[in-house]
Amino acid sequence: MRRGAMLDLVLTNKEGLVGDVKVKGSLGCSDHEMVEVEILRAARRVHSKLTTLDFRRAQFGLYRDLLGKVPWDKALEEREDQDSWLVFKNHLLQAQERCIPTKMKSGKNAQRPARMNKELLGKFKLKAYRG
Repeated sequence: MRRGAMLDLVLTNKEGLVGDVKVKGSLGCSDHEMVEVEILRAARRVHSKLTTLDFRRAQFGLYRDLLGKVPWDKALEEREDQDSWLVFKNHLLQAQERCIPTKMKSGKNAQRPARMNKELLGKFKLKAYRG
């Protein structure tokens, strides 16, 4: 605080995440002061949900066919680089949306690497218990 005015802000990405904000003493010999905040538990327990592509159920044959049927010469004819990229990206994303389903990941599963499926995790747990 300088002359009674707080100069720092506490920014969060969720409403109600921070409780009491207290200004503590000076930090060493500098003119900066320490700020203590209380992080509320209820707001932290919210799990984010992540949508990912499910390549195990993808139809790559259909994906290849859809992109192969696009008349690329006509689609990209007389276009600038940026416009060509946008046309290509649009076709690619449309084919992806049609051929590669999505799945929701949340909680602990969102943090686990994709290569760690249930079968591998079960084997690791068995080894851990056997010691």
